[in-house]
Amino acid sequence: MTKRRITRKIKVGNAFIGGDAPVLVQTMVATKTRDVDATVAAIDALAEAGAGLIRVAVDSKDDAAALAEIRKRTTANLSVDLQENYRLAELVAPSVDKIRYNPGHLHHLEPSVPWERKVDYLVDVARRFDVALRVGVNCGSLDPAKRSERDPNDASICDPLLASALEHVDYLDSIGFARFCVSIKDSDPATVVMANARFAELRPDVPLHLGVTEAGAPPRGVEKSRMALETLLAKGIGETLRVSLTVEASEKRAEIDAANLILANVASGKTIGLDYRLPALNIVSCPSCSRVQNGRFVELARAIEKATEFARDYPFKIATMGCRVNGPGETDDADVGLWCGPDRVNLKSGSTTIGAFSYEEVVDKAVELLRQKIKEYDSSKNPS
Repeated sequence: MTKRRITRKIKVGNAFIGGDAPVLVQTMVATKTRDVDATVAAIDALAEAGAGLIRVAVDSKDDAAALAEIRKRTTANLSVDLQENYRLAELVAPSVDKIRYNPGHLHHLEPSVPWERKVDYLVDVARRFDVALRVGVNCGSLDPAKRSERDPNDASICDPLLASALEHVDYLDSIGFARFCVSIKDSDPATVVMANARFAELRPDVPLHLGVTEAGAPPRGVEKSRMALETLLAKGIGETLRVSLTVEASEKRAEIDAANLILANVASGKTIGLDYRLPALNIVSCPSCSRVQNGRFVELARAIEKATEFARDYPFKIATMGCRVNGPGETDDADVGLWCGPDRVNLKSGSTTIGAFSYEEVVDKAVELLRQKIKEYDSSKNPS
């Protein structure tokens, strides 16, 4: 293992990210935020299991009010991610230790306001309430301006991901704010390694939060995460990490166990690397969280994985997403995409919507679509 690089050190509650601090393990609760009792119990259990920072989802003023009560009842370090509504920052900041914002989501609210002014607001909130920030760049919700710069003949989105992260880091530098870390996430382990390694070379001072987004259910989700995170950590890159797994709310400890496995493997030199062989069929699904609109999401993701095992040698991507936040954008590059609503599941092929189906019938519809893709693929390889 290469000696860890030394970045700036930022304070997050009673923990630190970067500098000489040990790699911090993170996770996220999947209980409904407004269920204060259940959420506090989940937070405390995950903190006891070894999570140094625990994320809670907040999408509304009601969630923010519940978070304030949660804060009173736990001493764990808490973070929150802002999705489309960056203005919630002021409501959640008194109750958390870190706020994550996604550059790709800043355009949703008040689209006529330049993103720089929105970041100014977030930094002002962070300063007033003594919280850290995370700039969280994600493949499925990339800044539209950066997405439009992509080469349509290049399947990789490493460059736009990196460009978005560097743009925001440069701006934060220009306004004199340094209490932040960066995450650059993709569902492809190789892209995660490439983007983070390049960022670490260009900005060795900035702490990195490592993760493979939508890694999916265990064991494949753990294997994908090991491929990327063990590779980076073995190079001395990475100050905090989260393993994002599709599991039930009661099984979230699996993320901590997987993170600890990764850290132990790196320490002992037992890493698997990017040459680890996965099935050609790439199955991704988002980690369960309180935004999931139907409790059957995890069951559906597991059913899709099982039902499509017959296609494991075909180079297709299947994406199962649990809510409207991740669903529409993060299934756009999937050959078979499913994103879950309260009662129906939207089935897509690329950006084209095939239809909305019940939870009972959508697995068969997805398999039918996949078989059609296989038929087309085989025909293209073996034209008559």
